[in-house]
Amino acid sequence: MFIIRYGTLAHTAGCLPLKELTATLQTYNIDFVQLALAKAIQDIDLSPGKLSPGLASYIGEQFDKAGIRIGVLGCYINPIHPDPAIRRVEIDRFKEHLRYARQFGAPMVATETGALTTFLESDPYRYEEIGWEALKATVEELAEEAEKWGVFLALEGVSTHTLSSPGKMRRILDEVPSSSIGVVLDPCNLIGEEVHLQDEIVDSSFSLFGDRIILAHLKDIYDDGSRIRHGASGRGLFHTTEFLNKLEAHKPMIDVSLEEVTGLDIKDTVNLLRNLRN
Repeated sequence: MFIIRYGTLAHTAGCLPLKELTATLQTYNIDFVQLALAKAIQDIDLSPGKLSPGLASYIGEQFDKAGIRIGVLGCYINPIHPDPAIRRVEIDRFKEHLRYARQFGAPMVATETGALTTFLESDPYRYEEIGWEALKATVEELAEEAEKWGVFLALEGVSTHTLSSPGKMRRILDEVPSSSIGVVLDPCNLIGEEVHLQDEIVDSSFSLFGDRIILAHLKDIYDDGSRIRHGASGRGLFHTTEFLNKLEAHKPMIDVSLEEVTGLDIKDTVNLLRNLRN
């Protein structure tokens, strides 16, 4: 059995000075982080236009000294923002991350895809189509940029977003046929409120784009009676063991980023997940 490697969002530790951040993350006993620069690093100006090969390499070196890979840069933009000027700023920020990802040591830059209802008010009849066309145009531009720099554009589907289902994820992969596009599979985000359909949604995901998955996110689903919420992995309604076994079968040794978990609980969560599989 291959060992799935677990990590978490770097800002789980808070927004800290870089060396304090890496020292704190080192205590979590994780293999990698998903690094959202502005959310995690307090003492360096990482606003748009500030990155350089030297700065990116320096940050990557600090994580490397702590024995932690930067598995992915998180740059969660709204790729279908209804204001074209704001959308352009977001796209340009993402492209800057793509250009320097390799200097950080990261093979991919990840984003979600904007709310499904973004254009509902402006066009109640065609809002999904308008959102899709905006997403497709953005993905085409970002995929072209990713190809130039030898990194992946990593897309994450969410049940309430433009890529709201496994079928829509497959559609964008077909309509933008770039090998630089990969998938971040967060099964709980795709399941949404349809908890009773979780096995069908997970199996459909693996069937439709299992070969394109480059990162997984993992949390759990809890029913509070009045609402469905997400929380730490391993003790909720999500079929965690089955998912991890299917994930390993499709993508041995893939990185799995833990969400909805605090720093103090990460070690216990990793141990729980490994015990579930044993």
